[in-house]
Amino acid sequence: MIILINPNSTTSMTDAMVETAKNTAPNAKIVGWTSSDGPAAIQGEKDGELAVPPLLKLVQKANDAGATTIIIGCFDDTGLDEARRLSTCPVIGIGQAAYHMASLYGRRFSVVTTLAVSVPVLAQNVEGYGLSHNVARIRASGVPVLALENNREAATQQVIGEIQRATQEDDIDCIVLGCAGMVHITNDNAAGSVRLIDGVQAAVKVATMF
Repeated sequence: MIILINPNSTTSMTDAMVETAKNTAPNAKIVGWTSSDGPAAIQGEKDGELAVPPLLKLVQKANDAGATTIIIGCFDDTGLDEARRLSTCPVIGIGQAAYHMASLYGRRFSVVTTLAVSVPVLAQNVEGYGLSHNVARIRASGVPVLALENNREAATQQVIGEIQRATQEDDIDCIVLGCAGMVHITNDNAAGSVRLIDGVQAAVKVATMF
């Protein structure tokens, strides 16, 4: 059983991630949990710190429930190291999974995320994973996380604009979608010939290996 834990308290985001996960691995048993005590959105280091304690309670609960793999559904990989120390089963961060998948598809990739406050967290993660040399640029689209839920059409168009600028300017082979709330954005409506990498899909593909 794969348990996908959303460290923020926005259930619609959990539902969208679970739908994507099930479409990616239709034969796998996948359930989604929402951290009701977490912040409504995780935007930057402070939100991430607030999200960790309730997240770890759910990680322990998932282990007790017999999870074979846990996916942390936040692109910041919130609490990933702490969760791995606590867990007896593999814990996958959607950010780390996406970065590694992007590095397999090509020599260079860019990341398109939400707000500028998230960029330092993502840059630190990429460096920690040893993939800084693969990253052309981490781009902030200027879209708040919750706008992708509450004002989806306008927010999506703004993200797509940043994706298109990345394809034109960054000399890249693929683009990583830098927020779990971007799971609905696909190559069909965004990047043309440059491959888009979604972290939820990437994490589920890794999870099914266990």
